[in-house]
Amino acid sequence: MKKTLLYLALLIAFSFGAFDAIAADAPDKKVAPTKAAPTTEQRLDDLEAYINNAARPHAEKVESKISGPGPGHNGWMMISTALVLFMTLPGLALFYGGLVRRKNVLSVIAQCIGLVGLVTILWVTVGYSFTFGKGCPFYGGTEYFMLNGVDGAPNTTYANWVSHNVWAMYQMMFAIITPALIVGAIAERMKFSAVLLFVTLWMFLVYFPAAHMIWGQGGWMNGLANDKAAIKAIDFAGGIVVHITSGWSALALCLILKPRLGYGKEPMPPHNLVLCSIGTGMLWVGWYGFNAGSAVAADTIAANAFVTTTLSAAVGSFVWGMIEYVVKGKPSVLGFCSGAIGGLATITPACGFVEPKHALLIGALAGAATYFACTALKRRFGYDDTLDTFGVHAIGGTLGTILAGVFATSNVNANLDGNLKTLISNGLWIEQLKAAAIWIIWSVVATIIIAKVVDKVVGLRVSEEVETVGLDLAEHGEEGYND
Repeated sequence: MKKTLLYLALLIAFSFGAFDAIAADAPDKKVAPTKAAPTTEQRLDDLEAYINNAARPHAEKVESKISGPGPGHNGWMMISTALVLFMTLPGLALFYGGLVRRKNVLSVIAQCIGLVGLVTILWVTVGYSFTFGKGCPFYGGTEYFMLNGVDGAPNTTYANWVSHNVWAMYQMMFAIITPALIVGAIAERMKFSAVLLFVTLWMFLVYFPAAHMIWGQGGWMNGLANDKAAIKAIDFAGGIVVHITSGWSALALCLILKPRLGYGKEPMPPHNLVLCSIGTGMLWVGWYGFNAGSAVAADTIAANAFVTTTLSAAVGSFVWGMIEYVVKGKPSVLGFCSGAIGGLATITPACGFVEPKHALLIGALAGAATYFACTALKRRFGYDDTLDTFGVHAIGGTLGTILAGVFATSNVNANLDGNLKTLISNGLWIEQLKAAAIWIIWSVVATIIIAKVVDKVVGLRVSEEVETVGLDLAEHGEEGYND
């Protein structure tokens, strides 16, 4: 028996060896042509392309001496990826945690942390491919399922000098923070299980198609890179993809859930403005990765985004505080914090397209508009947007999206001289308005549909008893403070 098995093993090994030899000698086997060694001039061209974040000029003809990604651009994108994660954890978690009541501080932190894990799983398995894979104008394809083929080599469709896997992780951080923003509108009353199921469905119906249409190859609204785009919109870092989708979905969801028990009848002040202030600072710092990192290179466009982000945030914070000073006689710390986030959200779609002088104006308008939305508008209609996700992100993102079309200039970003050359200062804001309107409508409609499904499956809202006791103990068995 042993001899039989040995003979059989030798026969199989010989068969495979013979098959490989035959395949190697097959006349129709394609052999990749050997690339020539680059000349000194070609090597200098390669280096110049790296410095200027341009495509490798001789990649098809010669073997590049700068193989793989460019270390500077790749390093900046890894830092930016960490900064965007820093926005969610701990930035957003502390910002939201400080704004809710003491009995619910852990619930919003748990939702933020939980969504990091959930969205990571969705992104790696199918989400990245649905967003940035080749597909139709409305949705990506299946080529990158489980990050298949996503390695250290650049995907030159999106970045000439950045590793494909780094780009995928960078975009994953956007996918994480976007639904986490919604948590602010429904804090203190939505079940943890409902949040997880809602976000899962929302990613497929809202985020993945929005990101693909605006940023993906062949996207229906990708005005910057798709010359056949039906709507030629621009969105540098997520005014539409992040702030409009999450902000308007947040409004719809908080209306469906209805106000918290006692809302409008009893005071519900933030329990810890120190946490809120620390979270604001972390969000502001992380936002440099969010905005400047969206240049996908350490280049002049990233530098401009860095500058405009700083200016808009600072002016937005100051304007909100000064409006309070005039109206109420006292500028609040919460007002300064809210104005800063409003300025950041509003400049996001425009930061890589507009000049610093326009960033100052955008910041001023952001501070005033978000203040009005979070005070007068909210009082007028009586909706319980717990932590003002709609007032800050939806209003700021929508305003910034339109203003990007008004102030965008190729002096800042030469990429605008491609498909959008005839629209700059000549109707680009109309394209922005179209894109914003479509995603406002779809975000609201999709949210209503998803909420009805989730309510049928697990129920949306906690019981009155749980809401009274607090979600920390009832949903997580813990308390934020044990004194």
